[in-house]
Amino acid sequence: MTLRLDFANEQDEVELPQGLENKLEELLAIAGELEGVETGDVSVTIVDDESIRELNAQYRGLDKSTDVLSFSMLETAGDEAPIHYGDEADETDADEGEEGELVELPDEPIGDIVISAATAKRQAEEYGHSLERELGFLFVHGFLHLIGYDHQDEAAEAVMTEKQERVLGKAGLSR
Repeated sequence: MTLRLDFANEQDEVELPQGLENKLEELLAIAGELEGVETGDVSVTIVDDESIRELNAQYRGLDKSTDVLSFSMLETAGDEAPIHYGDEADETDADEGEEGELVELPDEPIGDIVISAATAKRQAEEYGHSLERELGFLFVHGFLHLIGYDHQDEAAEAVMTEKQERVLGKAGLSR
């Protein structure tokens, strides 16, 4: 088995960059190689603000839009899979098992990433870079959450930022 990407665009509000699916596959391969993740499935779904708001309300209890949500198939002993997100850190987001260890379920996908195209477009304009770069950033950010990284404090955020920029740079999406 290899590391595979399942891509779906479920919005029609924002025109996505040509070749986005191929770029996300490239980012997945680079990130997987750098992180030693060789197998599994990552699903990415591009949605509108309303859809991601509904997911955010359902799974996080926050009735507002966000840029990215990650639904990891890593589980902790006896608990549901942790849900991560890109707009803010929250220590209550991490589920802990009996010993607080994450356990990967065999033969299961790595997880699902949901990205709001409209929010990504606004953020790309705000940061002065391309929509492709912003979508790539959110995808890599989501992938890192899927494999257990978080940004609950400055040190953890610095680690994630360095990893994200390294992957994006290798794919030609640096700032």
